[in-house]
Amino acid sequence: MAIKYVAEPFRIKMVEPIKMLSREEREEKIKEAKYNLFNLKGEDVFIDLLTDSGTGAMSDKQWSGVMRGDEAYAGGKSYFKLLEAGQDIFGYKFIQPVHQGRAAEKVLFGLLMGSGKYAISNMFFDTTRAHVELAGARAIDCVVEEAKDPTLRAPFKGNMDVEKLEKLINEYGKENIALVVMTITNNSAGGQPVSVQNMRDVSAVCKKYGIPLCIDAARYAENAFFVKQREEEFKDWAIKDIVREMFSYADMFTMSAKKDAIVNMGGLVGIKEDEELYQKVKGNTISFEGFTTYGGLSGRDLEALAVGLYEGLDEDYLRYRIGQLEYIAAKLDEAGIAYQAPVGGHGVFIDAKAMFPHIPYNEFPGQALAVELYKEAGIRTCDIGSYMLGNDPDTGEQLQAEFEFTRLAVPRRVYTQAHLDIVVDALIAIKERASEVKGYRITWEPPVLRHFQAHLEPVE
Repeated sequence: MAIKYVAEPFRIKMVEPIKMLSREEREEKIKEAKYNLFNLKGEDVFIDLLTDSGTGAMSDKQWSGVMRGDEAYAGGKSYFKLLEAGQDIFGYKFIQPVHQGRAAEKVLFGLLMGSGKYAISNMFFDTTRAHVELAGARAIDCVVEEAKDPTLRAPFKGNMDVEKLEKLINEYGKENIALVVMTITNNSAGGQPVSVQNMRDVSAVCKKYGIPLCIDAARYAENAFFVKQREEEFKDWAIKDIVREMFSYADMFTMSAKKDAIVNMGGLVGIKEDEELYQKVKGNTISFEGFTTYGGLSGRDLEALAVGLYEGLDEDYLRYRIGQLEYIAAKLDEAGIAYQAPVGGHGVFIDAKAMFPHIPYNEFPGQALAVELYKEAGIRTCDIGSYMLGNDPDTGEQLQAEFEFTRLAVPRRVYTQAHLDIVVDALIAIKERASEVKGYRITWEPPVLRHFQAHLEPVE
């Protein structure tokens, strides 16, 4: 029998009740939240696609690991289990646990960059960009042109533009480029993958100019799955072997383990062989996170993370994971709803600019669609566009993003096909009344990472 859908490769052992509020209640709740979905209470959300970070469901093996966690302040068994897993999977000599991805950036980036320096990436995500700027440097995006056309179905739209990278190095001077960061998958470009060949080419440029290469590894396993599916050289490789190959081209990595390691809390810094840099990272970890063998995590978190690093590499799981997103994408194709195609690894990025051509970038079409999805069906999503990008640090003027996306970030091992159908139906309903939807203006914003806290109101 030909199976039409990719079924979940697991049975559900535990459930959490969710409830949809009435339309009137939802409209009141989003108004009280100042039209910022981060301000909503979780209990007021029916389907939560705000992020795939820390929102996945852990396995029975991970939960049994929670019970085995060694809570020793120094030198606990759980630390050494995680260390062994990290060294085995990534092939790096030094692995430092931290409490999440932005902590990894905090303890590493300040050691590498400062005022007058630049960091270049295929695309920085919001918190990574913020940590570059907090370290005194400037962040520059260098993604391939294919990524900028949501309708173009290219296999590796997350790639870095190698020719542009070399031009930027020559323009600013190699001595002023503190770091090159390869984000896999490329979140801001729609969860799009990066090819191994692109990593080789970028690595060669970095070595030529003596610039360190860092992988932002939040979704390393999903990227490896796409490589296996789309890059001919690796079609017969095991996922774990592809991961080893990818990481062999970099000098270090930061990782939010809350994505592909399928845990609720945790992160890693990996240093391939630079012991001097590792010792400095350890010093920062002690200052900001806690002692080096727990890095801001409990022993039970370390145990669950060690297990999750391997579970995230399981090919049956990854096939189901990407299959969920391909299911949504197929439904959107039928409905004529534009998104960043082909679908990425951790979410579907709806092209809000295409849905709301009447809303200018400075009235945030991506945020407008996010608000409408909550009103329509209690679905929480987020803007990946000009609202998230923020203002020019020099002029204070609103920056215009390359994309105006609304991200549907699907948590791992959490929602069923019926939930996904509700999401698609809500998008179709909004599309039918798209011309009536209005943009938003900001009434208050903090100086850093404004989208987490800003207050908005509809433009009348």
